[in-house]
Formats: sequence, C-alpha cells, structure tokens
Amino acid sequence: MEKQPVPLPLRSLHRALADPLRVRVLELVYRRAQSAKELAAAVRLPADRLYHHLGQLVDAGLLTIAEYRALPGGKVERIYGPAHAEPPGDDATPEETARFVDAMLEATRVEVDAACEARAGGARRAIAVSRAAVRLSADGLVALQAALAQVLAQANERGDEGPYVRVAWALVDLQDR
Repeated sequence: MEKQPVPLPLRSLHRALADPLRVRVLELVYRRAQSAKELAAAVRLPADRLYHHLGQLVDAGLLTIAEYRALPGGKVERIYGPAHAEPPGDDATPEETARFVDAMLEATRVEVDAACEARAGGARRAIAVSRAAVRLSADGLVALQAALAQVLAQANERGDEGPYVRVAWALVDLQDR
C-alpha cells in the first residue's frame, strides 16, 4: 500500500511541535499573552533567538499576534497569544474537518507528552484521558453537548487561580440504530 503524503498544514504543525522549546513557549502563552521579550526571559534565551521559534508557531497556526504594545521611542512590540482555531461548521468538507481533528489531536498529544515529562521530573501535573461510547437519544446528545459547553463557559467566567487545563472533546453520532 502506497503511503499518502502528509498535507502541508499538518507538516507545518508537526514541525512546530517537534521542538520542546516551542512546546514550552505555547504553555507560557496559554497562561497569558506575552511579548517575545517576556517569553525570552521565561525560557532564559535572548529574544532575538526566540523569533524563529515564534515564527514557526505562528506559521503553524498555533500562535497569533494578539495585540501590539507601544514602547517608549515610538517602537511597537508584538504580544503573542494562542490562536483560537474554531471547529469546522456543518458545511465543512470532510477534508477540512479531518485537518482540524488531526491538528487538535496532535496538539493535545504534545500537551499530554509535556505534562508526562514534567510529572516524571517531579512536577505536579494532572492528566486525565478518557474515551467512551454511550447510547443517547437525540435530545440526550443535545443535552450532553449543552452541559459540557456550560461547564467550560462557567470555568472561563470564574477565572479560577490555578493551572490552565486543556479540554478536548468530540461527540460523534456512531449511527448504531
């Protein structure tokens, strides 16, 4: 069987997440939007050495320039934030949906790997992964989706102090009728 080529956007994502420094930068930016100077200080590198890595993360669609901050002397610095990729809508092609799911799963895998490595190094990192199939009516499926969305919205509104937690979920009708 002939191996299919990896689509360019997915290759860009894999390349961006292949470097542990870039994964660390993502973790920092998920906590709060930051400038290259702030990120460089956090990872103990000169800012000019970090721009290449930030470019890779922006090109892969993982970071975005959230704002521009004015500096004394008329200069402006970029503030990097996480890119908020929206899930494809009902009108998306199967390829668009597959690309989004691939990117979501790959980013989640990298985050789980980083948490596992941190735990192995003695850090306190919570990891919970689950997969289940449940039988739900159409109304039950809608209610479950609404309940999950409500829990996430409430957590965002509260803005609890503590670590950011990545939540990835998919509800797929398996058509077992």
